[in-house]
Amino acid sequence: MLDSLATSLVLILEWENLLAMVGGTILGICIGALPGLSATMGIAILIPLTFGLHPLVGLGMMAGIYNGAMYGGAIPSILLRIPGTPASVATILDGGPMSDQGRAPLALKIAVVSSAIGGIASAVALITLAPPLSRVTLAFGPADYFWVAFFGLASIAVLVGNDPWKGIVAAAIGLLIGMVGIDTVSGAGRLTFGQSELTGGFHIVVVLIGLFGIPPTLRLAERAVRERKPVQEARLDLAQSERVPYRLLWPTWLRSSLIGVVVGILPGAGGNMASFMSYNEAKRASKTPERFGHGAEEGVAAAECGNNADNAAALVPALTLGIPGSSVSAVILGGLLVHGLQPGPALFRDSGEIVYGFMLQMLITAALLIVLGGYLGSRVFVKILKLPPLLLIPIVFSLTIVGVYSVNNSMFDVFLLLAFAVVGVFLDRMQYPLAPVVLGVVLGTMAESNLRLALLIGQGEWSALVARPLSMGLAAITLLAVISPILKVVRQRLKARAAAH
Repeated sequence: MLDSLATSLVLILEWENLLAMVGGTILGICIGALPGLSATMGIAILIPLTFGLHPLVGLGMMAGIYNGAMYGGAIPSILLRIPGTPASVATILDGGPMSDQGRAPLALKIAVVSSAIGGIASAVALITLAPPLSRVTLAFGPADYFWVAFFGLASIAVLVGNDPWKGIVAAAIGLLIGMVGIDTVSGAGRLTFGQSELTGGFHIVVVLIGLFGIPPTLRLAERAVRERKPVQEARLDLAQSERVPYRLLWPTWLRSSLIGVVVGILPGAGGNMASFMSYNEAKRASKTPERFGHGAEEGVAAAECGNNADNAAALVPALTLGIPGSSVSAVILGGLLVHGLQPGPALFRDSGEIVYGFMLQMLITAALLIVLGGYLGSRVFVKILKLPPLLLIPIVFSLTIVGVYSVNNSMFDVFLLLAFAVVGVFLDRMQYPLAPVVLGVVLGTMAESNLRLALLIGQGEWSALVARPLSMGLAAITLLAVISPILKVVRQRLKARAAAH
């Protein structure tokens, strides 16, 4: 292993590979910053262009796009409250309020440092722990995956927002949206109403931009018409001298890195779940949890670090077992096959220099984020807040519509965008949290398919869900995560009533 790493390090430091990594990282940041585009799309488009290149040059560009896009999604999340990528939804929860407070430069700095730390931790885990971690993944059965998905969904539903019951209703709405399309177990169509466009379900990008893109843009329009001045510009320079509070954020980074790595090696979980779970744990561990959702630095740090700590970790099952841990790793798997590299145990034996070189490229491109997207990039990106809101609003609307149309080149998706925008505005005005809706869509399919598989294996017996010690432990953790916040709210309301009387 050490010999392969040393040889790989010499190879990736050649100018072609360095140029590929730098160019891929810059391109990835731009892709992530555009709502509707994603790392999956960017890498998929890139693969045919790498046919005639050395494998390490092509893989270096893929590594750069991967890490760059996962950070790039934080830029519109913070500045415009629009998730650039599906995994950057949790960043909006505190990044948006920090931007409203004139602290956008600090939020962007925290986001890029957190992304780099998470990416570096993930790459180190990939390099050192790939074979052992892949064996851990094999220990999970359908019931265990169900409890992991249910834990992520339930904990976010009751912890995001001020009312756990509203969070549960929001999660149920997300589960209902996720049910549309072909049933993954039986193959039957559900809730498609005869529309062929709905057989594949609602695309996550359409749901995200409809729920998170349009409502804040309408709020911005209302404020612009009411105040008739660009309120952001007057407050922007107040935070230019703020520095990243490293001492405050280190515990959050360590915790979120661990969560992201563990979630990353679970096939199908993805950065969405890693970012929300990291945010959840940061809020749970905080001495001032009431700051979360109102501009807490730890909230941005947790979401971005957990999101990026998933990156390289998702490649662990992909490289060792041929099982992609996320949609991006599935595309990268295709890129390996294009270059004649067959994933599996033989990959490390037959092409050690290439595979370890790719791992080191994931490490280097994560570190490049600090230079390319950090203190230089934040000064450029934050200029968008100096645009007058009345000029910014049509730009945002145009980007959202173009981004949604580009997903499937379909006007049907644009009409769905408007429908989800109506739902998003209604939920926003009624003060229902939107994050559980998205997580319901993302994790609903994973939870349902594994629940039904577990019941099929257990011949319809519900006891099959807690038949193993691992399943019982995950079920207990899930139950505790759901009950604790609800009991806390009930106690607070009882005390308030007693004080009133």
